[in-house]
Amino acid sequence: MSADRPTLPPVRLSSEAELARDALSAPLMARAAKLARWAERGVPVGAGGEILQESLADATELLGLAGDEDGPAYTAEAWQLAVDTGLVEIEETEETGASAADAADQDGAEGPGDAAVGIATPGEELNLLTSGSPQDVLDIWLCGMETVLADAAAPDLADIAEQIAEGGELDLDSIDWNPEEEAELLNGILGNLYLLTAVAEGADQDVPLPALAASMIVPDDMDEPTDDILEEVSEAMMRLDDQFRVLEPIGLVAYRPVDEALIEELDEAGETVSAAEPLTDEDVSRYGLVRLTPLGVYAVRARLLDAGAHAPAVGDLTGKGAEVLLDALPDYPEALAQSESELWLAARTPLDAARDLLAAARGDDEHAPHRRLAAQQTLSLVSPDAEEALREVLDDRQLGGLARVWLAERALPDIPEPSQEMIFWLTVDTLAAQLGSAGEGAEAELRDLVQGLTDQHSGFFDSAWRVDHPATAEVLEAMGRLHPDKKAAKEARKAAFKARSHRPE
Repeated sequence: MSADRPTLPPVRLSSEAELARDALSAPLMARAAKLARWAERGVPVGAGGEILQESLADATELLGLAGDEDGPAYTAEAWQLAVDTGLVEIEETEETGASAADAADQDGAEGPGDAAVGIATPGEELNLLTSGSPQDVLDIWLCGMETVLADAAAPDLADIAEQIAEGGELDLDSIDWNPEEEAELLNGILGNLYLLTAVAEGADQDVPLPALAASMIVPDDMDEPTDDILEEVSEAMMRLDDQFRVLEPIGLVAYRPVDEALIEELDEAGETVSAAEPLTDEDVSRYGLVRLTPLGVYAVRARLLDAGAHAPAVGDLTGKGAEVLLDALPDYPEALAQSESELWLAARTPLDAARDLLAAARGDDEHAPHRRLAAQQTLSLVSPDAEEALREVLDDRQLGGLARVWLAERALPDIPEPSQEMIFWLTVDTLAAQLGSAGEGAEAELRDLVQGLTDQHSGFFDSAWRVDHPATAEVLEAMGRLHPDKKAAKEARKAAFKARSHRPE
């Protein structure tokens, strides 16, 4: 894989049918669809496709938002989504012609500057929401999601209105808004949420807003953030609070907003008149909590793929060969690796799957031990119907050991005793795979494994250095680093030296 193509951890996606249901039930999408169906009678719109004032009141009533002071704004937002996604289509009319005048008469005369220049009716995309495939629904939702993302990265409309009222001209510099920086920050935040979701497989990963903002602002090599950096984090947190409030109705995130009591109140002069209540460590949720929904994971992954990233999902490897599966599994978390293996096995007969896995597990390259360990783990999920394939490799130097393990685990008869050479080869091969893939937290477990091996086999190092395996010297060196007993560690290092000295050039 190209080094400049970033690789992300795998994620588990909901089925397309589940995701489509989530998309249709997202509040903003549901309102847009309802308004699109309502538009069957023809709705007069302005030059930008916006719904006009008289119709807006009717639409707000239709959505049950008439009693909400923000109801008209929510309705206008849903209408705009319907326009942007093609749920409604607009036929332009002559602004001063008869059709526009008739439309205005039907819906109530609009004020000056609020004249209809088009009629909106249900678009072709509306039919796809009910009669199309789940992918059709998701395509429409993704289109709407991009519109909402653009809105979330836009400047505060109140700031723009105030500036125009004061000076009559729009100056983006004076409202402290850079479209590229805003889009980059929001993309980075969503990417970090995606990574956290992937790492926290099987759990709802609610992330405190300050931590999320800090992940984009605080340099990795900074031990203690400066006051200036902390101020940037605070400003970013407040901006994210606004953005996540915009993104939640489309179903991208689940968000608990910042507690209003934490926001300082300002008097007319702009000075603090009441400080925010003190926040305890246990009450971090008051800062705001956010996580990607399953629909959000799907959407962010789609955007990452479009950007050229390698963002695998469970099930991607089902149609691939065994060699591709075994190359990928060592980088998967344990639960996702098992799910991927189960899906791959389900598409094949046990006998064919076992033969393919065993063939792909062979090799003397540096990644071969990882493939064999992945093959052993995948084969553990295969039914006894694959017995013939495992017996076929009992005499294979690289595969005979794991084949015997598989047969013994199923209590199958007539398993030949392995040679001492095969036992040591399998031990070195297994350690090579585990040493190469162990994370920071696995060192203690590996240390116990190394000590257990030497305790069970007296003279282990006298025999181990002779093992004809490409990784013998490296494994012995690692055992020397890990073994808690100084004498045994020294013996391991001496054995590693012997193995390296006798390695064929």
